[in-house]
Amino acid sequence: MKKYNKVVLAYSGGLDTTVIIPWLKENYGCEVVAVAADVGQGAELDGLEAKALSTGASKLYIEDLTDEFVNEYIFPTIKAGAVYENKYLLGTSFARPIIAKRLVEIAKAEGAEAIAHGCTGKGNDQVRFELAIKAFAPNMDIIAPWRTWELKSREDEIAYAEARGIPLNITRETNYSKDKNLWHLSHEGLDLEDPANEPNFDKILEMGVSPERAPDKAEYVTIDFEKGIPVAVNGEKMSGKEIIKKLNKLGGDNGIGIADLVENRLVGMKSRGVYETPGGTILYYAHDALETLCLDRDSMHYKQQVSLKFADLVYYGQWYTPLREALSAFVDSLQERVSGSVKLKLYKGNIITAGITSPYTLYSEEIATFGEDDSYNQMDSQGFINLFGLPIKVKAIMDEKREKNNG
Repeated sequence: MKKYNKVVLAYSGGLDTTVIIPWLKENYGCEVVAVAADVGQGAELDGLEAKALSTGASKLYIEDLTDEFVNEYIFPTIKAGAVYENKYLLGTSFARPIIAKRLVEIAKAEGAEAIAHGCTGKGNDQVRFELAIKAFAPNMDIIAPWRTWELKSREDEIAYAEARGIPLNITRETNYSKDKNLWHLSHEGLDLEDPANEPNFDKILEMGVSPERAPDKAEYVTIDFEKGIPVAVNGEKMSGKEIIKKLNKLGGDNGIGIADLVENRLVGMKSRGVYETPGGTILYYAHDALETLCLDRDSMHYKQQVSLKFADLVYYGQWYTPLREALSAFVDSLQERVSGSVKLKLYKGNIITAGITSPYTLYSEEIATFGEDDSYNQMDSQGFINLFGLPIKVKAIMDEKREKNNG
């Protein structure tokens, strides 16, 4: 193997990166600088420095990226209405670009010759990390142990750690693959690998409860938006980070935001995962509801197409691309008038609209009313229908003529 003096490792303290530190030192003879990005995973960061150093890292950076994560990655994705395959709110996907960007900055400052990550050769994250690294350090070497090492499973990793006396906080029975940040928590592996198995929510949920265990009484919440960005909850102004935290608690308590899906990975295979995104599910719902008032028909329908492409770009790790930036510019233009308040009812896993107001509303009760009005001449619709339906009428007339001529 090529030898390096210093390698920067994207470090979480989970099974993969815990094992990778000694593996890198054994196989590359290098100093390992670990970098843990704080994107809101909370208690997972506790004791991380001691753990990294005890397994062989020379130092650990813990970088607080939460505000940037929310403002520069989460909110642009919400504004775009981007959802991958109708269910996945991209929690892991948009966290990787910001982490990789910081990895490059630290690698350059440290004079490292390579960046390592713990992504498997079957997953999406390897693509997301490496495309972002290429965007900021196109000539940086990348080490992906899962694509080269002798360990073939998480069980092999556990055995590797045990053989070297490395303590782990998991067992073979609780060895779910998880990814947690401020936005979501994902669960994969073990019994979840078979789509025929119903998830045991009482066993795996951490951000909330199942709908069955949610309260029997509905809870109301009001969210204020300015230019597509949430700025207040129940009339209280908050930072984006605090809004997500508050809505995570409200949503989790009411069984909101649990998604069980089989998704199409970028590398071609299908995978099954269970995602918890309580606050994000509320924000997406509220934002979509507000847009029904504020966006005209053609803009809304075209934006739906943009949303699909935007979701693909995020999922595929193409955040730092001209197309993603251009789509964000389009979205930002549309969001100039997406301001107002949305009141929601949360009840046992359900979100129900309980009222929408906006100073930029395009809804006119005077025009839409079923009662008598002076604003709309219903006879105008007759000429509109005649013109709109002219191609259908002409085709039918010509078909009749052809049938007579052929008869």
